[in-house]
Amino acid sequence: MQILTEVIANYSTADFLYDLALVGIAYGYIFFTIMIPVYLKKKDMISKFQARKIVHLFTGLVVLIVPFFILPLHAVFIALTLTVAVYFSARDSSVRKLQELYESIGEEAEEKAGRLQGPLYYCISITLLFGIFAVLAPDQLYFPICGILIMIISDTLASVVGKNFGRIKMVIAYTGSQRTLEGSFAFFLSAFLLCFSAFYFFGLFNPVNQQQLTPALVTGYAVVTALVGTLIELFSPSTLDDLTVPIATTIVIYLLAQIG
Repeated sequence: MQILTEVIANYSTADFLYDLALVGIAYGYIFFTIMIPVYLKKKDMISKFQARKIVHLFTGLVVLIVPFFILPLHAVFIALTLTVAVYFSARDSSVRKLQELYESIGEEAEEKAGRLQGPLYYCISITLLFGIFAVLAPDQLYFPICGILIMIISDTLASVVGKNFGRIKMVIAYTGSQRTLEGSFAFFLSAFLLCFSAFYFFGLFNPVNQQQLTPALVTGYAVVTALVGTLIELFSPSTLDDLTVPIATTIVIYLLAQIG
């Protein structure tokens, strides 16, 4: 909170214009990464599954811009507006573009609700994480970025590998969810590479306004984050992993970092 207070106290017009430019870039990126797959789906050039995965993967990568904000509360506003837009993306939405978004990426499991549930959890996770860290730890945004990248990429990769190459099945008793050893290994390996890259770039190579890390911390945080994320994904109900994986992973690694 003290860091945020100091940033606000010293926030200038030039800082605002710089952040405003980043906001414009972020919204432009989000718009194109959503509307392009929606357009391709309407033209039957890609399937609904492919459109959803493209949106899931590429739209979420906008989080990589967040550490460059002087006042990261702007990122929270962006995430919140996207959450509201997804909430109103429904079968009977009065806004045609939001109705088209539902029709283009909605899953069969969401038919009963008539709205985008998975993407909503996805947006809520991003909003909550950046909302918390923008206020309490704006100099350690690499933690929520890692949690979100795992949700965006590792979870998707684990699903693809599990469905296409999974041979060793694992059924989680209390949730009934089915996983594969190959999928979980793909999750861990990709999570480690993603987290190592994020911690290295934002915490060591080009920390901008982030708390600097050492090479040992970069490696240690990446291993622990990947392991925690893999275990949480393994035991989470598949319908809720867009909430549980990023939020729980980020909180656990952040608390462990404070203890260490």
